Amino acid sequence: MQMKRNTAPCVRNCCLDEHDICLGCGRSLEQILNWSEVDQAQRQLWLDEAAERRQKRRLSI
Repeated sequence: MQMKRNTAPCVRNCCLDEHDICLGCGRSLEQILNWSEVDQAQRQLWLDEAAERRQKRRLSI
């Protein structure tokens, strides 16, 4: 999932699960809080992790 340089992947459906993972975007609370502090390469890694989490969640429903 490629994002514009300064755009956060927030989908305005913020609700954390029991592991502090957002049910909307799939990022961890730590990733959400630190998004503006990291470089584009780190953001891309987090986006990839978030996409995997969302996919796993869809498969488990």
